[in-house]
Amino acid sequence: MQILLVEDNEMVAKGLIYSLEQKGYQVIHKTNVKSTIEFLEKQNVELAILDISLPDGNGFELYQEVIKNKEVPTIFLTAKDEEDHIVKGLELGAEDYITKPFSTKELIARIQKILLRQKKNTIVIVQDIEFDLDKMVVYKNKEEIVFTSLELKILHLLFLNINKVVTRNDIIDKIWEWTGNDVNDNTITVYLKRIREKLETDIIKTIKGIGYRIDTN
Repeated sequence: MQILLVEDNEMVAKGLIYSLEQKGYQVIHKTNVKSTIEFLEKQNVELAILDISLPDGNGFELYQEVIKNKEVPTIFLTAKDEEDHIVKGLELGAEDYITKPFSTKELIARIQKILLRQKKNTIVIVQDIEFDLDKMVVYKNKEEIVFTSLELKILHLLFLNINKVVTRNDIIDKIWEWTGNDVNDNTITVYLKRIREKLETDIIKTIKGIGYRIDTN
């Protein structure tokens, strides 16, 4: 998946590019209005992260005149935590905004929520497994598979990140968020073993030393 990052601060951009690429996103980085317009005349992207203050123009105008017409979901970056900037961006049609400084985890979480909202079909099908993301129900050959609450949440996390690696640390962090319980690496192995046994289909790939991935192909 391609994300357009329009940010003239090289240090901020470098950190964002690294974090996004670690999550499996392909990032196209532009530093000004002119190069962004030239790029979008020839290429399409699935999401834009757009700084409001650019060296040769205004991010709001770039969005309104070019990006909005291409129907690209956009998150505005702003160093000004001012209500009028926030309201203006959302009134123009942007999906979200985030104020500097911010954590990359927060930005990635917002990206994932936007991409999920963009999916018209909330049923994801991989081989003979169907996951209804709205109803939180999993089917194999139209028969429902019963999981524990935690097993279902782990599988849901993998399906939300389809074609991208979910690290073991990500899963550990999520389990802490969901339950408040500390778990170790061995616990993750046990959970994944149980999930695979219930699926009876090898759709969850182990990325040795890193984590797990479900591919649509």
